[in-house]
Amino acid sequence: MRPKLTLNNKKKIVNDPIYGFITIPTEILFDIIEHPYMQRLRRIMQLGLSHLVYPGAIHTRFHHVIGATHLMSLAIETIRKKGFEISADEERAVLIAILLHDIGHGPFSHALEYDIVKNVSHEKISGYFIKELSNEFGDDLERALLIFKDTYSKPFLHQLVSSQLDMDRLDYLNRDSFYSGVSEGIIGSNRLIDMLTVHDGNLVMEEKGIYSIEKFIVSRRLMYWQVYLHKTVVAAEFMLVHALRRAKELILRGDELFGSPALLFFLKNQITEKEFTDNSQVLKNFALLDDYDILGAMKIWQNCNDPVLSKLSSGIVNRNLFKIEISREPYSEDRMSLEKEIVKSNFKLSDEEVDYFVYTNILSNKAYNENKQNINLIMKSGEIMDLTKASDNLNISALAQPVEKFFICYPVK
Repeated sequence: MRPKLTLNNKKKIVNDPIYGFITIPTEILFDIIEHPYMQRLRRIMQLGLSHLVYPGAIHTRFHHVIGATHLMSLAIETIRKKGFEISADEERAVLIAILLHDIGHGPFSHALEYDIVKNVSHEKISGYFIKELSNEFGDDLERALLIFKDTYSKPFLHQLVSSQLDMDRLDYLNRDSFYSGVSEGIIGSNRLIDMLTVHDGNLVMEEKGIYSIEKFIVSRRLMYWQVYLHKTVVAAEFMLVHALRRAKELILRGDELFGSPALLFFLKNQITEKEFTDNSQVLKNFALLDDYDILGAMKIWQNCNDPVLSKLSSGIVNRNLFKIEISREPYSEDRMSLEKEIVKSNFKLSDEEVDYFVYTNILSNKAYNENKQNINLIMKSGEIMDLTKASDNLNISALAQPVEKFFICYPVK
């Protein structure tokens, strides 16, 4: 006799374009996915404004965290097969930690991380969300928070969530490559996961996986220059940052602007880490904020009375983006002054207003950071070596050095 079917089956199957059919393995993961805090990630694009360059790049943070959770399941299976104990409680907790690792991202992700809130990283906010959810879901979330903060007794569990070879990066490189169409980002995630093991409580790679890691590092470098730091994307993101700064300035001086209640909450208040810890309304309002709030406001702001906010908003909504130039050398004060004078004349702006239209900054690309949670290999001899020392590919040592480029951004008539 067939078992009776129930309507509350929570071990769902998801059809993912990267991995095919994947399973939500536990009921608590399904319940967390169904929570409004998680559903918000469906309304935050993974690559911010990159779709203005790569039209297919409209996948969301929700897509990404589901994929990263799937890869975590594979990693747990691999590590267990190699004789390292991961209890059922720890498995649930590390799966929850990776599922929730990006829950603290604000609208358009990194572009507004330090403007909607003041110097509070998305990792910090993710921690606040996990703590809040622990009140609802209990011990599993508390254990997940310990793993997320790297205070759990098994460091390799945190390293699977956040390190230079974590499930986050293994998913987003393939996923961002797929949706953007930039094939240089494709990596062999299954091979990399198969080579994972543990030594003295820390995550390491078997020596025979070294060529897959080299490909991973090179792919990461290429994706940064071609997608994440593409100059047109950078121009759009800086326009967005300055539009929000202008909106906040106008509101704080008493002007009325259109905005959703959640957006106006952050425009009217200076939110720092202290406010997140002292005022429960801050996290609740942040949980209501997504890309739609920003885009909806900017559609209205393009017709507002303030010429600065109007032009910035119109430029983003209609993809009339500023010109951007990239250089190996910093732009001089004379060049900045010249561009500001031209823009002031063309758009009839004051000295204060022109700072919203002309800016320079640094683009930094470091595919591998030797000073942060190194990728270590366990050699056949049992020796542990850093990737840059173990690799016979001279490019890997070179890729460990940061590459900086400078840009200047300004509107043209």
